[in-house]
Amino acid sequence: MHAAAIVAAAGSGSRLGADRPKALVPLAGRPLVCWAVDGLLAGGVTDVVVTVPPAERDAFAAALPAGVRLVDGGATRTASVRAGLAAAGPDADAVLVHDAARPLTPPDVVARVLAALATGARAVVPVLPVVDTTVVVDDDGVVADAVPRARLRRVQTPQGFDRATLVAAYAALDDAAELTDDAAVVRAAGIPVSTVPGDERAAKVTVPHDLTLAELQVAR
Repeated sequence: MHAAAIVAAAGSGSRLGADRPKALVPLAGRPLVCWAVDGLLAGGVTDVVVTVPPAERDAFAAALPAGVRLVDGGATRTASVRAGLAAAGPDADAVLVHDAARPLTPPDVVARVLAALATGARAVVPVLPVVDTTVVVDDDGVVADAVPRARLRRVQTPQGFDRATLVAAYAALDDAAELTDDAAVVRAAGIPVSTVPGDERAAKVTVPHDLTLAELQVAR
């Protein structure tokens, strides 16, 4: 199976307190995006497209391997993935969409997503159980109800798709729509989404504390 990956890397580093795009923030001396790309390639992906802020294209080109293709990202994540999907082209059987902000996603997670696609899933996401008590609060911040958590899951990336399925789902999506992830895009098109086990190491780097934890993980 020929698998391509789109890495969403056009976001700012504002919540991380960075003076550069989040994907270029260093982790153990290497930009987050480099770690993310390495994990995809080690997990079995053949081609990688990275969506980048147009003004930072040169910086990304200097950081990433020559075989990685760069494409200008859009104003939203959905727009960026649309651009990446167009750049990935029709040759791939499967497309994975990954966040550069999940730099330490183990290759095993990537391989599990690809294996599920190879056995017939049209869409698949890695997930983890919800372990904390989860509640609903009212407008005043008062607990209104507790949500049974046995069937709840936290969704990670990379999310994998049959390429034709993802292309059709994005074509059917209203241009003004902004969904939280690509699984939501295919679900809006009526496509069931399968799951595989995720990994705690695939945590998202959003705030400085997350980066500190990632640094500790790399140092082990």
